[in-house]
Amino acid sequence: MNRLLRSLALAAVGLNPLSMGDAFAEWRGYGWGPCPGMMGWGWVGPIMMGIIWVGAVVVIILLIRWLLASGVGGARRGEGSALDILKKRYARGEIDKEEFEEKRKDLG
Repeated sequence: MNRLLRSLALAAVGLNPLSMGDAFAEWRGYGWGPCPGMMGWGWVGPIMMGIIWVGAVVVIILLIRWLLASGVGGARRGEGSALDILKKRYARGEIDKEEFEEKRKDLG
């Protein structure tokens, strides 16, 4: 009973001497290499990391382009330029000819 409690206590902190051999069993017989289980596929990791970084940069660039195209910091889509809006207001009769000419000169 005492031995069982000691083994359980040691297993709880990962120091069970009965199972230490199993922790290192994977390393046996592989010789020099990146890590056990890779069997020469150690070059896949750096390639995948490169692909992930390139993908992240592309996503950031596309996000910035989408934000700029959607009108963040500028005129919203569909409204057009200030002169177009002024022409529409004049066509609807919201402003008279004098106000239209004055604002058009202000716009340049």
